[in-house]
Amino acid sequence: MISVSGLVDALGPGLLRLVAPGRDAQVHDVVLAEPGEAAGQPGEIVLGAGVADPAAAVALLERAGAAGASGVVFKSPLAGAAEVTAAARRLGPALVELQRDASWTHVIWLVRGAVDRAHAPLPGPSGPQDDLFALADTAAEIADAPVTLEDARSRVLAYSGRQDSTDPARVSTIVGRRVPPQVIAHLRASGVFRKLARSSDPVLVPAGPDGMLPRLVIPVRAGGEWLGSIWVVARTAISPDRVRRLAELASVLALHLLRLRAEAGVARRLTADQVRAALQDGSQPVPAPPPWRVVALGSQAGTEDVRRRLDLWDAITRRYGWHRPLLTDLSGTIFAVLAEPGRDTAESGTMPWLRHVLTRARAHDRTLYAAAGGPAHSPADLLRSRTEASELASLVESGGLAPGTVLLEDAWDAVVVERARKAVGTDPLGGPLPALRAHDEKHGTSYLPTLAAWLDHYGDPKGAAQALAVHPNTLRHRLRRMNEVTAVDLSTPQKRLALRLQLTALEPRP
Repeated sequence: MISVSGLVDALGPGLLRLVAPGRDAQVHDVVLAEPGEAAGQPGEIVLGAGVADPAAAVALLERAGAAGASGVVFKSPLAGAAEVTAAARRLGPALVELQRDASWTHVIWLVRGAVDRAHAPLPGPSGPQDDLFALADTAAEIADAPVTLEDARSRVLAYSGRQDSTDPARVSTIVGRRVPPQVIAHLRASGVFRKLARSSDPVLVPAGPDGMLPRLVIPVRAGGEWLGSIWVVARTAISPDRVRRLAELASVLALHLLRLRAEAGVARRLTADQVRAALQDGSQPVPAPPPWRVVALGSQAGTEDVRRRLDLWDAITRRYGWHRPLLTDLSGTIFAVLAEPGRDTAESGTMPWLRHVLTRARAHDRTLYAAAGGPAHSPADLLRSRTEASELASLVESGGLAPGTVLLEDAWDAVVVERARKAVGTDPLGGPLPALRAHDEKHGTSYLPTLAAWLDHYGDPKGAAQALAVHPNTLRHRLRRMNEVTAVDLSTPQKRLALRLQLTALEPRP
Protein backbone atom coordinates (compact mmCIF):
# COMPACT_ATOMS: atom_id res chain seq x y z
CA MET A 1 0.00 0.00 0.00
CA ILE A 2 0.99 3.62 -0.43
CA SER A 3 -0.30 6.76 1.26
CA VAL A 4 -1.29 10.00 -0.43
CA SER A 5 1.90 11.73 0.74
CA GLY A 6 3.95 8.75 -0.44
CA LEU A 7 2.30 8.89 -3.84
CA VAL A 8 2.97 12.63 -4.20
CA ASP A 9 6.60 12.11 -3.17
CA ALA A 10 6.97 9.26 -5.66
CA LEU A 11 5.62 11.25 -8.61
CA GLY A 12 7.65 14.32 -7.67
CA PRO A 13 7.17 18.09 -7.72
CA GLY A 14 7.29 18.19 -11.50
CA LEU A 15 3.74 16.82 -11.47
CA LEU A 16 2.10 16.95 -8.03
CA ARG A 17 2.30 19.01 -4.83
CA LEU A 18 0.66 18.14 -1.51
CA VAL A 19 -1.28 21.22 -0.37
CA ALA A 20 -3.07 19.69 2.64
CA PRO A 21 -2.27 16.14 3.87
CA GLY A 22 -5.69 15.49 5.36
CA ARG A 23 -5.87 11.99 6.88
CA ASP A 24 -2.95 10.88 4.66
CA ALA A 25 -4.93 7.71 3.95
CA GLN A 26 -3.83 4.78 1.82
CA VAL A 27 -4.48 4.80 -1.95
CA HIS A 28 -5.46 1.86 -4.14
CA ASP A 29 -7.02 3.58 -7.17
CA VAL A 30 -7.67 6.86 -8.96
CA VAL A 31 -11.06 7.96 -10.36
CA LEU A 32 -12.54 10.91 -12.24
CA ALA A 33 -15.22 12.93 -10.51
CA GLU A 34 -18.61 12.38 -12.16
CA PRO A 35 -21.42 14.95 -11.76
CA GLY A 36 -24.26 13.74 -9.56
CA GLU A 37 -22.37 10.67 -8.31
CA ALA A 38 -20.43 9.88 -5.14
CA ALA A 39 -16.95 11.38 -5.31
CA GLY A 40 -14.85 8.28 -4.84
CA GLN A 41 -14.71 5.92 -1.91
CA PRO A 42 -12.14 4.99 0.78
CA GLY A 43 -8.77 4.34 -0.79
CA GLU A 44 -9.43 6.37 -3.95
CA ILE A 45 -7.93 9.61 -5.24
CA VAL A 46 -10.54 11.77 -7.01
CA LEU A 47 -9.44 13.86 -10.00
CA GLY A 48 -11.30 17.16 -10.25
CA ALA A 49 -11.06 17.39 -14.04
CA GLY A 50 -13.32 20.12 -15.35
CA VAL A 51 -13.64 21.89 -11.99
CA ALA A 52 -12.91 25.51 -12.79
CA ASP A 53 -13.83 27.67 -9.76
CA PRO A 54 -13.35 27.55 -5.98
CA ALA A 55 -17.04 27.02 -5.21
CA ALA A 56 -17.19 23.90 -7.38
CA ALA A 57 -13.90 22.69 -5.86
CA VAL A 58 -15.27 23.06 -2.32
CA ALA A 59 -18.43 21.19 -3.35
CA LEU A 60 -16.35 18.32 -4.73
CA LEU A 61 -14.28 18.22 -1.54
CA GLU A 62 -17.49 17.97 0.49
CA ARG A 63 -18.69 15.04 -1.63
CA ALA A 64 -15.29 13.37 -1.40
CA GLY A 65 -15.21 13.85 2.36
CA ALA A 66 -18.68 12.35 2.73
CA ALA A 67 -17.63 9.36 0.60
CA GLY A 68 -14.44 8.83 2.59
CA ALA A 69 -12.13 9.36 -0.41
CA SER A 70 -8.41 9.53 0.35
CA GLY A 71 -7.79 12.75 -1.56
CA VAL A 72 -8.79 15.16 -4.32
CA VAL A 73 -6.62 16.57 -7.10
CA PHE A 74 -7.15 20.00 -8.68
CA LYS A 75 -4.99 21.83 -11.16
CA SER A 76 -2.92 24.88 -10.27
CA PRO A 77 -3.81 27.56 -9.22
CA LEU A 78 -7.25 26.32 -8.11
CA ALA A 79 -5.83 23.95 -5.50
CA GLY A 80 -4.04 26.84 -3.81
CA ALA A 81 -7.12 29.04 -3.41
CA ALA A 82 -7.64 29.96 0.25
CA GLU A 83 -11.24 28.71 0.47
CA VAL A 84 -10.32 25.41 -1.20
CA THR A 85 -7.38 24.82 1.14
CA ALA A 86 -9.50 25.69 4.19
CA ALA A 87 -12.24 23.30 3.09
CA ALA A 88 -9.75 20.46 2.61
CA ARG A 89 -8.32 20.93 6.09
CA ARG A 90 -11.81 20.97 7.57
CA LEU A 91 -13.23 18.01 5.64
CA GLY A 92 -10.38 15.48 5.79
CA PRO A 93 -9.44 14.39 2.24
CA ALA A 94 -5.91 15.25 1.18
CA LEU A 95 -5.69 18.16 -1.26
CA VAL A 96 -3.20 17.69 -4.10
CA GLU A 97 -2.20 20.24 -6.72
CA LEU A 98 -1.50 19.18 -10.31
CA GLN A 99 0.76 21.29 -12.51
CA ARG A 100 -1.32 23.48 -14.82
CA ASP A 101 0.02 22.05 -18.10
CA ALA A 102 -0.17 18.37 -17.08
CA SER A 103 -2.60 15.95 -18.73
CA TRP A 104 -5.28 14.23 -16.64
CA THR A 105 -4.83 11.11 -18.76
CA HIS A 106 -1.13 11.05 -17.97
CA VAL A 107 -1.87 11.49 -14.27
CA ILE A 108 -4.18 8.47 -14.28
CA TRP A 109 -1.51 6.37 -16.01
CA LEU A 110 1.26 7.44 -13.65
CA VAL A 111 -0.79 7.12 -10.44
CA ARG A 112 -2.08 3.68 -11.34
CA GLY A 113 1.45 2.58 -12.23
CA ALA A 114 2.74 3.73 -8.85
CA VAL A 115 -0.19 2.14 -7.00
CA ASP A 116 0.29 -1.15 -8.86
CA ARG A 117 3.97 -1.08 -7.99
CA ALA A 118 3.12 -0.55 -4.32
CA HIS A 119 0.69 -3.48 -4.28
CA ALA A 120 2.94 -5.88 -6.19
CA PRO A 121 6.52 -4.61 -6.35
CA LEU A 122 8.46 -6.15 -9.17
CA PRO A 123 11.89 -7.68 -8.48
CA GLY A 124 13.44 -6.54 -11.74
CA PRO A 125 13.23 -3.68 -14.24
CA SER A 126 9.73 -2.47 -15.04
CA GLY A 127 8.02 -1.97 -18.36
CA PRO A 128 8.92 1.72 -18.67
CA GLN A 129 12.60 0.85 -18.17
CA ASP A 130 12.47 -1.54 -21.12
CA ASP A 131 10.57 1.05 -23.17
CA LEU A 132 13.42 3.53 -22.77
CA PHE A 133 15.62 1.53 -25.13
CA ALA A 134 12.86 1.60 -27.73
CA LEU A 135 12.60 5.37 -27.27
CA ALA A 136 16.38 5.67 -27.68
CA ASP A 137 16.16 3.77 -30.97
CA THR A 138 13.29 6.02 -32.09
CA ALA A 139 15.32 9.12 -31.29
CA ALA A 140 18.28 7.67 -33.22
CA GLU A 141 16.05 7.12 -36.26
CA ILE A 142 14.76 10.69 -36.08
CA ALA A 143 18.25 12.17 -35.72
CA ASP A 144 19.95 9.61 -37.97
CA ALA A 145 22.67 9.44 -35.32
CA PRO A 146 23.52 7.47 -32.14
CA VAL A 147 21.61 8.51 -29.00
CA THR A 148 21.79 8.06 -25.24
CA LEU A 149 19.06 8.91 -22.75
CA GLU A 150 20.41 10.28 -19.48
CA ASP A 151 18.89 11.49 -16.23
CA ALA A 152 19.65 14.80 -14.54
CA ARG A 153 22.64 13.21 -12.76
CA SER A 154 24.28 12.19 -16.05
CA ARG A 155 23.48 8.52 -15.53
CA VAL A 156 22.77 6.54 -18.68
CA LEU A 157 19.21 5.18 -18.69
CA ALA A 158 19.21 3.70 -22.22
CA TYR A 159 21.06 3.92 -25.51
CA SER A 160 20.33 3.28 -29.15
CA GLY A 161 22.09 1.06 -31.65
CA ARG A 162 24.88 2.30 -33.98
CA GLN A 163 27.13 3.27 -31.03
CA ASP A 164 30.11 1.77 -32.88
CA SER A 165 30.30 4.99 -34.91
CA THR A 166 30.70 7.25 -31.89
CA ASP A 167 33.72 8.54 -29.96
CA PRO A 168 35.63 7.13 -26.96
CA ALA A 169 33.72 9.39 -24.54
CA ARG A 170 30.40 7.87 -25.64
CA VAL A 171 31.78 4.32 -25.34
CA SER A 172 33.03 5.07 -21.81
CA THR A 173 29.66 6.57 -20.94
CA ILE A 174 27.78 3.44 -22.02
CA VAL A 175 30.20 0.97 -20.46
CA GLY A 176 30.38 2.88 -17.17
CA ARG A 177 26.65 3.77 -17.23
CA ARG A 178 27.53 7.40 -16.55
CA VAL A 179 29.39 10.26 -18.20
CA PRO A 180 33.18 10.20 -17.53
CA PRO A 181 34.47 12.87 -15.09
CA GLN A 182 36.61 14.68 -17.67
CA VAL A 183 33.61 14.99 -19.97
CA ILE A 184 31.47 16.26 -17.07
CA ALA A 185 34.11 18.91 -16.39
CA HIS A 186 34.06 19.97 -20.07
CA LEU A 187 30.26 20.19 -20.07
CA ARG A 188 30.21 22.23 -16.86
CA ALA A 189 32.83 24.60 -18.23
CA SER A 190 30.70 25.03 -21.36
CA GLY A 191 27.65 25.90 -19.24
CA VAL A 192 25.67 22.95 -20.63
CA PHE A 193 24.12 21.81 -17.36
CA ARG A 194 23.17 25.35 -16.42
CA LYS A 195 21.33 25.76 -19.72
CA LEU A 196 19.60 22.37 -19.40
CA ALA A 197 18.42 23.15 -15.89
CA ARG A 198 16.95 26.53 -16.86
CA SER A 199 15.56 26.13 -20.35
CA SER A 200 13.71 23.73 -22.66
CA ASP A 201 15.73 24.86 -25.67
CA PRO A 202 18.08 22.39 -27.38
CA VAL A 203 21.78 22.85 -26.58
CA LEU A 204 24.62 22.36 -29.05
CA VAL A 205 27.78 21.15 -27.29
CA PRO A 206 31.09 21.74 -29.07
CA ALA A 207 33.71 19.02 -29.53
CA GLY A 208 35.57 18.21 -26.34
CA PRO A 209 38.47 16.29 -24.81
CA ASP A 210 39.64 12.82 -25.86
CA GLY A 211 38.16 13.13 -29.33
CA MET A 212 34.65 13.87 -28.09
CA LEU A 213 32.41 14.73 -31.04
CA PRO A 214 29.82 17.56 -30.90
CA ARG A 215 26.52 16.77 -29.22
CA LEU A 216 22.96 18.01 -29.62
CA VAL A 217 21.17 17.85 -26.28
CA ILE A 218 17.39 17.94 -25.96
CA PRO A 219 16.20 18.68 -22.39
CA VAL A 220 13.45 16.49 -20.95
CA ARG A 221 11.19 18.46 -18.62
CA ALA A 222 7.88 18.08 -16.80
CA GLY A 223 6.14 20.93 -15.01
CA GLY A 224 9.29 23.03 -15.19
CA GLU A 225 11.42 20.30 -13.61
CA TRP A 226 14.46 19.02 -15.50
CA LEU A 227 14.26 15.22 -15.53
CA GLY A 228 16.95 14.28 -18.04
CA SER A 229 18.16 14.72 -21.60
CA ILE A 230 18.43 13.16 -25.04
CA TRP A 231 22.07 13.22 -26.19
CA VAL A 232 22.68 12.95 -29.94
CA VAL A 233 26.16 12.55 -31.46
CA ALA A 234 26.09 15.37 -34.04
CA ARG A 235 28.85 14.63 -36.56
CA THR A 236 26.89 16.88 -38.91
CA ALA A 237 24.28 19.53 -38.23
CA ILE A 238 20.82 18.24 -37.26
CA SER A 239 18.06 19.85 -39.31
CA PRO A 240 15.44 22.03 -37.55
CA ASP A 241 12.69 19.54 -38.48
CA ARG A 242 14.56 16.69 -36.83
CA VAL A 243 15.21 18.85 -33.76
CA ARG A 244 11.49 19.63 -33.51
CA ARG A 245 10.60 15.93 -33.70
CA LEU A 246 13.17 15.12 -31.01
CA ALA A 247 11.61 17.79 -28.78
CA GLU A 248 8.21 16.15 -29.29
CA LEU A 249 9.72 12.80 -28.34
CA ALA A 250 11.14 14.43 -25.19
CA SER A 251 7.58 14.99 -23.90
CA VAL A 252 6.87 11.28 -24.27
CA LEU A 253 10.16 10.45 -22.56
CA ALA A 254 9.22 12.75 -19.67
CA LEU A 255 6.22 10.54 -18.86
CA HIS A 256 8.40 7.44 -18.81
CA LEU A 257 10.93 9.14 -16.55
CA LEU A 258 8.18 10.27 -14.19
CA ARG A 259 6.82 6.76 -13.99
CA LEU A 260 10.27 5.28 -13.45
CA ARG A 261 10.90 7.75 -10.66
CA ALA A 262 7.50 6.99 -9.16
CA GLU A 263 8.15 3.25 -9.20
CA ALA A 264 11.63 3.75 -7.77
CA GLY A 265 10.19 5.97 -5.05
CA VAL A 266 7.51 3.41 -4.20
CA ALA A 267 10.04 0.57 -4.15
CA ARG A 268 12.34 2.59 -1.89
CA ARG A 269 9.47 3.42 0.47
CA LEU A 270 8.41 -0.23 0.67
CA THR A 271 11.97 -1.30 1.42
CA ALA A 272 12.29 1.41 4.08
CA ASP A 273 9.02 0.29 5.72
CA GLN A 274 10.15 -3.35 5.71
CA VAL A 275 13.56 -2.55 7.19
CA ARG A 276 11.98 -0.24 9.78
CA ALA A 277 9.61 -3.00 10.94
CA ALA A 278 12.51 -5.45 11.13
CA LEU A 279 14.52 -3.05 13.30
CA GLN A 280 11.59 -2.06 15.51
CA ASP A 281 10.23 -5.43 16.55
CA GLY A 282 11.32 -8.05 14.04
CA SER A 283 7.83 -8.20 12.52
CA GLN A 284 9.20 -8.10 8.96
CA PRO A 285 12.08 -10.12 7.50
CA VAL A 286 15.14 -8.32 6.23
CA PRO A 287 15.30 -8.69 2.42
CA ALA A 288 18.82 -10.14 2.62
CA PRO A 289 20.21 -13.34 4.16
CA PRO A 290 21.93 -13.23 7.58
CA PRO A 291 24.28 -12.45 9.15
CA TRP A 292 23.70 -8.70 9.18
CA ARG A 293 25.08 -5.59 10.80
CA VAL A 294 23.00 -2.50 11.62
CA VAL A 295 24.73 0.81 10.95
CA ALA A 296 23.66 4.31 11.98
CA LEU A 297 24.52 6.81 9.25
CA GLY A 298 24.80 10.48 10.00
CA SER A 299 26.65 13.77 9.93
CA GLN A 300 27.78 15.91 12.83
CA ALA A 301 26.47 18.87 10.83
CA GLY A 302 23.25 17.07 9.91
CA THR A 303 19.95 18.76 9.18
CA GLU A 304 16.83 18.11 11.24
CA ASP A 305 15.02 17.04 8.06
CA VAL A 306 15.08 13.23 8.30
CA ARG A 307 13.79 12.78 4.76
CA ARG A 308 16.58 14.93 3.36
CA ARG A 309 19.17 12.93 5.30
CA LEU A 310 17.67 9.68 4.03
CA ASP A 311 17.82 11.02 0.47
CA LEU A 312 21.48 11.96 0.99
CA TRP A 313 22.51 8.50 2.13
CA ASP A 314 20.38 6.85 -0.53
CA ALA A 315 22.22 8.90 -3.16
CA ILE A 316 25.64 8.10 -1.66
CA THR A 317 25.04 4.35 -1.43
CA ARG A 318 23.55 4.11 -4.92
CA ARG A 319 26.39 6.21 -6.34
CA TYR A 320 28.85 3.56 -5.18
CA GLY A 321 26.98 0.55 -6.49
CA TRP A 322 24.42 -0.51 -3.86
CA HIS A 323 21.44 -0.51 -6.22
CA ARG A 324 18.89 -1.71 -3.65
CA PRO A 325 20.11 -0.15 -0.39
CA LEU A 326 18.47 -1.40 2.81
CA LEU A 327 17.97 2.04 4.37
CA THR A 328 15.32 3.42 6.68
CA ASP A 329 14.69 6.16 9.21
CA LEU A 330 13.76 5.28 12.78
CA SER A 331 13.41 7.66 15.74
CA GLY A 332 15.19 10.41 13.81
CA THR A 333 18.21 8.25 12.86
CA ILE A 334 19.12 6.83 9.44
CA PHE A 335 19.93 3.12 9.60
CA ALA A 336 21.35 0.70 7.05
CA VAL A 337 21.30 -3.08 7.30
CA LEU A 338 24.50 -4.43 5.79
CA ALA A 339 25.44 -7.98 4.91
CA GLU A 340 28.17 -9.38 7.12
CA PRO A 341 30.51 -11.22 4.73
CA GLY A 342 32.46 -14.27 5.78
CA ARG A 343 35.56 -12.80 4.17
CA ASP A 344 37.03 -9.38 3.59
CA THR A 345 35.15 -8.41 0.44
CA ALA A 346 34.24 -5.05 -1.02
CA GLU A 347 30.91 -6.30 -2.39
CA SER A 348 28.28 -3.55 -2.23
CA GLY A 349 26.16 -3.51 0.90
CA THR A 350 28.90 -4.94 3.15
CA MET A 351 30.99 -3.37 5.89
CA PRO A 352 34.27 -3.31 3.90
CA TRP A 353 32.38 -1.65 1.05
CA LEU A 354 30.86 0.98 3.36
CA ARG A 355 34.28 1.73 4.83
CA HIS A 356 35.55 2.44 1.30
CA VAL A 357 32.48 4.54 0.45
CA LEU A 358 32.78 6.61 3.60
CA THR A 359 36.47 7.26 2.96
CA ARG A 360 35.54 8.62 -0.48
CA ALA A 361 32.56 10.63 0.79
CA ARG A 362 34.49 12.10 3.74
CA ALA A 363 36.98 13.60 1.32
CA HIS A 364 34.18 16.09 0.60
CA ASP A 365 32.46 16.17 4.02
CA ARG A 366 34.53 15.37 7.12
CA THR A 367 31.45 15.33 9.37
CA LEU A 368 30.00 12.12 7.87
CA TYR A 369 30.12 8.97 9.99
CA ALA A 370 28.91 5.36 10.09
CA ALA A 371 28.43 3.73 13.50
CA ALA A 372 28.11 -0.05 13.23
CA GLY A 373 26.64 -2.32 15.88
CA GLY A 374 27.80 -5.89 16.31
CA PRO A 375 26.96 -8.75 13.91
CA ALA A 376 23.37 -10.05 14.01
CA HIS A 377 22.62 -13.71 13.23
CA SER A 378 18.86 -13.62 13.88
CA PRO A 379 15.99 -11.10 13.83
CA ALA A 380 16.29 -10.77 17.60
CA ASP A 381 19.97 -9.86 17.20
CA LEU A 382 18.96 -7.04 14.85
CA LEU A 383 17.40 -5.14 17.75
CA ARG A 384 20.62 -5.48 19.75
CA SER A 385 22.77 -4.40 16.80
CA ARG A 386 20.51 -1.38 16.22
CA THR A 387 20.79 -0.36 19.89
CA GLU A 388 24.58 -0.62 19.73
CA ALA A 389 24.68 1.43 16.53
CA SER A 390 22.52 4.12 18.14
CA GLU A 391 24.77 4.26 21.20
CA LEU A 392 27.88 4.63 19.05
CA ALA A 393 26.17 7.35 16.97
CA SER A 394 25.29 9.27 20.14
CA LEU A 395 28.93 9.14 21.21
CA VAL A 396 30.03 10.47 17.82
CA GLU A 397 27.45 13.25 17.94
CA SER A 398 28.54 14.28 21.45
CA GLY A 399 32.21 14.30 20.52
CA GLY A 400 33.05 11.21 22.57
CA LEU A 401 34.19 9.40 19.42
CA ALA A 402 35.73 10.76 16.25
CA PRO A 403 33.57 10.70 13.09
CA GLY A 404 34.34 8.19 10.38
CA THR A 405 33.68 4.45 10.39
CA VAL A 406 33.17 3.28 13.98
CA LEU A 407 32.67 -0.42 14.73
CA LEU A 408 31.45 -1.79 18.06
CA GLU A 409 34.48 -4.09 18.15
CA ASP A 410 36.75 -1.03 18.18
CA ALA A 411 34.76 1.11 20.64
CA TRP A 412 33.00 -1.36 22.94
CA ASP A 413 34.69 0.14 26.00
CA ALA A 414 33.23 3.57 25.26
CA VAL A 415 29.75 2.02 25.02
CA VAL A 416 30.18 0.16 28.32
CA VAL A 417 31.33 3.31 30.12
CA GLU A 418 28.51 5.35 28.59
CA ARG A 419 25.92 2.80 29.71
CA ALA A 420 27.38 2.86 33.20
CA ARG A 421 27.44 6.67 33.23
CA LYS A 422 23.75 6.79 32.37
CA ALA A 423 22.90 4.15 34.97
CA VAL A 424 24.81 5.94 37.74
CA GLY A 425 23.30 9.34 37.01
CA THR A 426 24.48 12.70 38.28
CA ASP A 427 23.27 12.26 41.88
CA PRO A 428 25.85 10.09 43.75
CA LEU A 429 24.27 7.46 46.00
CA GLY A 430 26.88 7.93 48.70
CA GLY A 431 30.58 7.98 49.30
CA PRO A 432 32.88 11.01 49.50
CA LEU A 433 31.92 12.77 46.25
CA PRO A 434 29.07 14.98 47.56
CA ALA A 435 31.35 16.50 50.22
CA LEU A 436 34.27 16.92 47.81
CA ARG A 437 32.06 18.52 45.18
CA ALA A 438 30.58 20.94 47.73
CA HIS A 439 34.10 21.89 48.86
CA ASP A 440 35.22 22.50 45.25
CA GLU A 441 32.21 24.69 44.58
CA LYS A 442 32.63 26.71 47.80
CA HIS A 443 36.43 27.07 47.93
CA GLY A 444 37.49 26.73 44.30
CA THR A 445 39.58 23.61 44.94
CA SER A 446 40.09 20.84 42.39
CA TYR A 447 39.51 17.73 44.45
CA LEU A 448 37.19 15.96 41.99
CA PRO A 449 39.56 16.15 38.97
CA THR A 450 42.46 15.27 41.28
CA LEU A 451 40.68 12.14 42.52
CA ALA A 452 39.78 11.19 38.92
CA ALA A 453 43.40 11.50 37.80
CA TRP A 454 44.62 9.51 40.81
CA LEU A 455 42.15 6.70 40.05
CA ASP A 456 43.18 6.73 36.36
CA HIS A 457 46.85 6.42 37.37
CA TYR A 458 46.43 4.55 40.64
CA GLY A 459 49.79 3.96 42.28
CA ASP A 460 51.57 6.24 39.79
CA PRO A 461 51.91 9.71 41.32
CA LYS A 462 54.05 10.96 38.45
CA GLY A 463 51.51 9.92 35.80
CA ALA A 464 48.60 11.42 37.76
CA ALA A 465 50.50 14.67 38.28
CA GLN A 466 51.32 14.92 34.57
CA ALA A 467 47.63 14.43 33.71
CA LEU A 468 46.79 17.36 36.00
CA ALA A 469 49.80 19.42 34.85
CA VAL A 470 50.98 19.81 38.46
CA HIS A 471 54.04 18.74 40.47
CA PRO A 472 53.81 15.31 42.20
CA ASN A 473 54.19 17.06 45.57
CA THR A 474 51.11 19.17 44.73
CA LEU A 475 49.21 15.98 43.98
CA ARG A 476 50.20 14.42 47.32
CA HIS A 477 49.22 17.61 49.14
CA ARG A 478 45.78 17.61 47.54
CA LEU A 479 45.22 13.96 48.44
CA ARG A 480 46.05 14.67 52.08
CA ARG A 481 43.80 17.73 52.22
CA MET A 482 41.03 15.75 50.50
CA ASN A 483 41.00 13.24 53.36
CA GLU A 484 40.71 16.12 55.84
CA VAL A 485 37.45 17.15 54.16
CA THR A 486 35.99 13.62 54.15
CA ALA A 487 37.23 10.06 54.36
CA VAL A 488 38.20 8.77 50.90
CA ASP A 489 38.43 4.97 51.06
CA LEU A 490 40.31 3.55 48.06
CA SER A 491 41.17 0.26 49.70
CA THR A 492 39.27 -2.09 47.36
CA PRO A 493 38.99 -2.33 43.55
CA GLN A 494 35.21 -2.21 43.83
CA LYS A 495 35.24 1.10 45.68
CA ARG A 496 37.74 2.57 43.23
CA LEU A 497 35.56 1.43 40.30
CA ALA A 498 32.40 2.86 41.90
CA LEU A 499 34.10 6.19 42.55
CA ARG A 500 35.42 6.38 38.99
CA LEU A 501 31.96 5.69 37.55
CA GLN A 502 30.47 8.39 39.78
CA LEU A 503 33.12 10.85 38.63
CA THR A 504 32.49 9.92 34.97
CA ALA A 505 28.77 10.62 35.45
CA LEU A 506 29.57 14.03 36.92
CA GLU A 507 31.97 15.05 34.17
CA PRO A 508 30.42 17.43 31.62
CA ARG A 509 29.75 15.94 28.19
CA PRO A 510 31.85 17.33 25.28
